[in-house]
Amino acid sequence: MSASPAEDLLQQWESEQARLRQQVLEDDTEDWQRSPDFSGLERVGGVDLSFIKGDDVNACAQLVVLSYPDLQVLYEDSQMVTLTAPYIAGFLAFRETPFLLEALQRLKKNQPTLLPQVVFVDGNGLFHYREFGLACHLGVLSGLPCVGVAKNLLQVQGVNKSEEHQSQIAALQRGGDSFPLIGASGKVLGKALRSSDKSSKPVYVSVGHKISLDTAVRLTHACCRYRVPEPIRQADCRSREYLRIHFPSADT
Repeated sequence: MSASPAEDLLQQWESEQARLRQQVLEDDTEDWQRSPDFSGLERVGGVDLSFIKGDDVNACAQLVVLSYPDLQVLYEDSQMVTLTAPYIAGFLAFRETPFLLEALQRLKKNQPTLLPQVVFVDGNGLFHYREFGLACHLGVLSGLPCVGVAKNLLQVQGVNKSEEHQSQIAALQRGGDSFPLIGASGKVLGKALRSSDKSSKPVYVSVGHKISLDTAVRLTHACCRYRVPEPIRQADCRSREYLRIHFPSADT
């Protein structure tokens, strides 16, 4: 009996993830990453998609580029897009990456001097069912260093909201404190980071591409004014504002 179209698609996507996973670089590749104060880093990017409430097809794909270290917006690109791939847990990248990649390509073509040296992605990287989340996918296809920062814990590979996990969160005393997210295999897949003194709720940081986990955590903390790193926060705010302006009767 032949596989259904949905099963065929999943097999195709799993195969593509496995192929691209081999290209992920989990080490620091840029000189600025090795500097204690990230000397040489001048531009940090953030990407996000925002949807109109009740509509999971039409979205605003957003790219922002901020200066570093003062985190001022240098560039923004808001684009309404129509998502054609279905939403399936673990395969979000196949819905979102094409549009985020297009935004980076527009920037590279029109204002190449503003291309970010690293991109923060609202989602996971290696902290994923098959160690290849949205931040890895975008990183490998763009060739840029990427960091995955998720606001909620993906319960995967044995990591879950256990009492031990909650006690580890409670032990994070100040902004910059973190603890490793260790999968059932014993591999560290990411870190829970208290990103701000003002917020006791952590974010979950993982490698996307061309950066080490320790550097990704350190950079995430350096880019936080609030709980969520500023490049992602600005991308989220501006995409929602775009929807409010262009679709005033819609809920976002």
